[in-house]
Amino acid sequence: MSQSQSVPLSGLLVVDLSTEIAGPYATKMLADAGAEVIKVEGPSGDPLRRWSASKQDLSGRDGALFQFLNGGKKSVDWDLETGVGCDRFLRLCQNADLVIDSGGAGWLDARGIGFDRMRERNPAISLVSISPYGGEGPWAERPATEFTLQAEVGNLAYRGLPERGPVAAGGRIGEWAAGSAASIAALATWRSARVSGVGLHADLSMLETMCLTMTTYHDLFGQFLPGIEIPQGIEVPSIEPAKDGWIGICTYTGQQWKDLCDLVGRPDVGEEERYFDGASRMQHLDFMLEIIHDWTREHTMAEITELAGLRRIPIAPIGDGKAVLEFDQFKARGIFHDHPDGFKAPRVPYLVGGMSLPGFRAAPTLGEDSAAVEAGLPDASASTAPISEAAVTPAFDGLRVIDLTAFWAGPFATGILASLGADIVKVESIQRPDGMRFAGAVPSDQLWETSPIFHGCNLSKRGITLNLDAPEGVALLRRLLEDADIVIENFSARVMENFGLTWEVLHEINPRLISVRMPAWGLDGPWKDRTGFAPTVEQASGLAWLTGYEDMPLIPRGVCDPVGGMHAVYALAMGLEERERTGEGMLVEVPLVESALNLAAEQVIEWTAYGEFLTRRENRGPVASPQAVFQCRPATRETRYEKKFVALSVVTDAHWATLVAAIGRPEWALAEAYETESGRRAAEDLIEDELAKWFATQDCDEVVDRLLAEGLPAATLINGYMISPNPQIDARGFRTELEHAVKGRLSYAGLPFQMSNQAAVSYRWAAPTIGAFNDEVLGGELGLSQEELAELREKQVIGDRPAFDL
Repeated sequence: MSQSQSVPLSGLLVVDLSTEIAGPYATKMLADAGAEVIKVEGPSGDPLRRWSASKQDLSGRDGALFQFLNGGKKSVDWDLETGVGCDRFLRLCQNADLVIDSGGAGWLDARGIGFDRMRERNPAISLVSISPYGGEGPWAERPATEFTLQAEVGNLAYRGLPERGPVAAGGRIGEWAAGSAASIAALATWRSARVSGVGLHADLSMLETMCLTMTTYHDLFGQFLPGIEIPQGIEVPSIEPAKDGWIGICTYTGQQWKDLCDLVGRPDVGEEERYFDGASRMQHLDFMLEIIHDWTREHTMAEITELAGLRRIPIAPIGDGKAVLEFDQFKARGIFHDHPDGFKAPRVPYLVGGMSLPGFRAAPTLGEDSAAVEAGLPDASASTAPISEAAVTPAFDGLRVIDLTAFWAGPFATGILASLGADIVKVESIQRPDGMRFAGAVPSDQLWETSPIFHGCNLSKRGITLNLDAPEGVALLRRLLEDADIVIENFSARVMENFGLTWEVLHEINPRLISVRMPAWGLDGPWKDRTGFAPTVEQASGLAWLTGYEDMPLIPRGVCDPVGGMHAVYALAMGLEERERTGEGMLVEVPLVESALNLAAEQVIEWTAYGEFLTRRENRGPVASPQAVFQCRPATRETRYEKKFVALSVVTDAHWATLVAAIGRPEWALAEAYETESGRRAAEDLIEDELAKWFATQDCDEVVDRLLAEGLPAATLINGYMISPNPQIDARGFRTELEHAVKGRLSYAGLPFQMSNQAAVSYRWAAPTIGAFNDEVLGGELGLSQEELAELREKQVIGDRPAFDL
């Protein structure tokens, strides 16, 4: 096998017009893999240069988060409000492959440098646009923050204790998720354009990204159970007090819950059906916490970890900006490194074969590379190549993927591949179907076909069953791997070896095969054999530390899985680049926790750069002040929800002045100190109390409309079951209607970016029923006769319903 020292994206030229977190995270991922990224900033630079979540006095220095996100890039200070700046930008585009932009709907066109003008200079150039709602549709220019978008996708309304009010996920993770999605859009456009010579525009919506990553397909729940609302609540159990701190516990499966009840000395509770699911346990919260805390408070974190681990209960310590630096798993794997700008940060969250990536490099000062870049600009000239609007081949067309993944992260990754043209063969067994088939499943005589989450992330896959504990099942899997491009799984580290499918065996079966492994904690280190789900990863990585009430951390609920899936697709694409160069397959490792540690990187960065310890502040945050949820008066007309809340973000001093006018300029709001962010932060309690009195007199929908019309980021908190219909999402064609064999016709969410030239494939069929494609794949493609298939069914090597009673 070749142990190359190549850099996968060497030769890729990216023009980065983006600011803040989402776009710079996408271009960081490209730069980390070897792309040349030229950051085009105006005279004042990216606002993130002046950012610190702890509000440090930077004294003219660039902020550490900016330095983390922009290391290894070049900076030019071109003013795109001038003809000179626009001319330089278009000349730079003549040799570029990609442009990443986050300026908002229509801003490039307004300056005469939109996608059409770029393509006049270079028909093969592609553009990825990132904006809150996407570049077209009735909400395209609507003001928003990541906080108000959480309200609009239904994420905010369902987290928290009913008596204490809804609470948002902290850490701006919707922006990090959008950046992760933008990296996929960038690679997809580039791969397609490289084949066709036709540049593409991917128009990414943060709202749609957050629908996919910060809810568990609640819109499908709403279709399965019309009129039912998601109750506000918390996970039970989740983050619980130990004798010496906090410990994270997850019981996603019924067996895990029973094992936990046995562990805490209450096996009788574990046998009661009324406590089998989390929603039911939430209804008996006081009793649940009593029996759990009576035990956890008598044991140390180390004792709980050891005892729970013996029972395969997912367990994790609670990470924060200090603690994650000391966790033995992260130290053993060498995740955190010194950045040349003077702090510690997590490495890239994947390992690809023998490839050597550049490592951390210093971020550029503003305009540091202007002279050098300008000296290398070509003369202005229009391309003579025609600009095509014809359909192009999707990025992963023809790619054959054997999908062994289960639950959410892995299926989310292969769902992206399916939407971009790949052929996905999903392998389950009737002894152990994908566990997500039962998560939130709607009562039915075919319960395993009624989970909205399984439906949402398994579209356009060909599902088969193989019992991999049987020699016949492993033998058939080996045959499937002979002509596959990818095999992907998210088992615990030991499982593939237990099947006899080590990397060396896989490589012998098919030297061009790329094996993508997505264990929770990594393939080595002291935690490698621990069970891990998204909640445990959120607990250990620090994401949960920034979410919740000041006295009670809560998990963000799910973002680790889909964002981990996006990182797996990105890493897989790096493997494909390497295989195209060498002709050989490789092992690609994408631990779920390492993606999460990148999303939570700001905590470590602030601690090691400034000695500042970030923590949760309920709905308050460093972006806006005031930022909160306010309850409005009962509606005078029929409404869809019993309670009505408004999420409000006051980001700038101008926003504050506008808000003061909108609420009638009351005496309390006219204090001179409140005209500045620092003054408002010093009086947040008073300001929120006074605003709460005002909002309590307002109709929710009417006041949101008024505030939006004044340019203020505000949103009604919706219940996730009822996200449809939504005029913006519907106008963009985010959903596709498909017929499911059991549940009938349903509307399914697609990719969070719209692509020109039909470069994304609409999902072609709904999630497969269990074993639905056995005959097509095992019979039609592997050549098994009907008699052989019947014998395999008799031995329960294959089948079309679970092999156990429900």
